[in-house]
Amino acid sequence: MSQRRADGSAGDADYGAIGGVYTDYRKPDPRIGQYILDALGDARTVLNVGAGAGAYEPEDREVTAVEPSASMRAQRPADLPPAVDAVAEKLPFPDRAFEGAMSTFSVHQWNDLWTGLKELRRVTRGPIAILTCDPALLRRFWLLDYAPEVIETEARRYPSVDDIADGLGGHTSIVGVPIPIDCTDGFNEAYYARPERLLDPGARLSCSAWSFVDDRVHHRFAAELQHDLDDGTWDRRYGRLREQETFDGSLVLVVSDPAS
Repeated sequence: MSQRRADGSAGDADYGAIGGVYTDYRKPDPRIGQYILDALGDARTVLNVGAGAGAYEPEDREVTAVEPSASMRAQRPADLPPAVDAVAEKLPFPDRAFEGAMSTFSVHQWNDLWTGLKELRRVTRGPIAILTCDPALLRRFWLLDYAPEVIETEARRYPSVDDIADGLGGHTSIVGVPIPIDCTDGFNEAYYARPERLLDPGARLSCSAWSFVDDRVHHRFAAELQHDLDDGTWDRRYGRLREQETFDGSLVLVVSDPAS
């Protein structure tokens, strides 16, 4: 297992460096959140692993959050319980302690995916819902034309949905999650119809893949996208997306239920 960073970040991204304005851009979208709630079913006690600042934690359940990054734990709203400082691969809970479990945009940060998934199943006796991106679908997004390095970085980092399903075991299903045109959760594809938003450096850095490319990529991307917006090239190629209510991109929910 890799050594944790100074702020506790356990994955390949240093949230002590990039997480300071995360909650300014990454606000949970209730339409996406409903998919997680539906997958959790009647589970009343829910474990949230890689909980970050608490996005998508159900308000009507008893949630226990686990988050290794001190920077992200500090951004949790005051009305949420403090997160436990721990990693997915070593959860400090007894077997079958929770009725359900969840993880959102986190599994690609785990150092040992298989061990983390086995731990998640060990402590959960009911459904597990993992919101992630399918690396096989990332190239649907127009960002590929402007910053292929970012898409390729994402594709390397995200585990395959089949690997996640195999690691969880039980009866598993993979559900595509449509991204709303006005999505409030600012991951890259959330801006499929609002390209101007990705000209904001803060918006880019709230998506950890941008922290793995150098400044030249950022500058080139911003210059080329601004140029194509100014002269209408982007709209000629992709303008139809501005009227498209949802985008079927790479966002998926992997659900495992041993009782099914």
